[in-house]
Amino acid sequence: MDPLSEVLALLDVRAATPSRLEAGGTWALRFNGNQHVKLGAVLSGRCWVAAEGGEPVSLEAGDCYLLRSGSPYEAASEPGLEPADGGDVFAGVWPDTVYYQVGPGDQDRCVLVGGALSFDETLGALLVGGLPPCVRIAADSPRARVLQPILQLLNEETAADSPGSVAMRVQLTQIVFVQAMRTLLEVGDAGSGWLAALSDDCVGKALALIHDEPARRWTVAELAAAAGLSRSAFAQKFRAMVGLPPLDYVARWRIRRAGHELRSSDRTVASVAADFGYGSESAFSHAFKRITGEPPTGYRHRAPTYELP
Repeated sequence: MDPLSEVLALLDVRAATPSRLEAGGTWALRFNGNQHVKLGAVLSGRCWVAAEGGEPVSLEAGDCYLLRSGSPYEAASEPGLEPADGGDVFAGVWPDTVYYQVGPGDQDRCVLVGGALSFDETLGALLVGGLPPCVRIAADSPRARVLQPILQLLNEETAADSPGSVAMRVQLTQIVFVQAMRTLLEVGDAGSGWLAALSDDCVGKALALIHDEPARRWTVAELAAAAGLSRSAFAQKFRAMVGLPPLDYVARWRIRRAGHELRSSDRTVASVAADFGYGSESAFSHAFKRITGEPPTGYRHRAPTYELP
């Protein structure tokens, strides 16, 4: 499994039922935000979206956007307008379509669909932590073209209720998220952090090796050789891009993989420890508690938490 697929599998991405907004004329809405990643798409028309403290991003039909933090944000027909409270506008209407200032025969309305995504544990920060506050996935980028039929289907599913609509909306939101990650990775617009490191010619090779053989006792010299860099240059670049020294990343990834195995099977702690390169159960338990804050058995029996609205 490639590193991105592996991280997405361990994240266990979950999506809330997406919302649909149809707005006309001159309009602006402000949302308080939350702790989730927000994913949206412009199905028709155009608008501007801005995360708090960031510059407004212009979006047109077919564009997607990703808000990586829980900060407040605004959506508007143009920048600089005084926004109304989006929470009040959506109250009592969502998950049905929200119509805002749409007049009869308004053909220039903007149609937005957006949903919140939550991730299990702390790997979410690894995936999206280095992205800009608001990321645009342009409709004409190579990977994004694959999204167009999905967005069309999402448009149809959010326009009216039919049997299975809620399930379809959630699944389509997850598909759009994965494709957005792939697009950012391919076009080199992943900002900084793990996703950007994955697309780097040198550090990306080392990450692929680590994910392919997490139980191996890697050395910095081995990873540097695979990356085609000197030991010191590799260690410096890896830490700058990923946020951790190479061997710290190896240890943390190994424990995350082991934790997933514990929760998804009834194998003994000792057998999982052996599979991930630990010579004894006690050494594994010590490393596990140091990284996760709890022993393997406690982690196994504590249900993962998902904070969805």
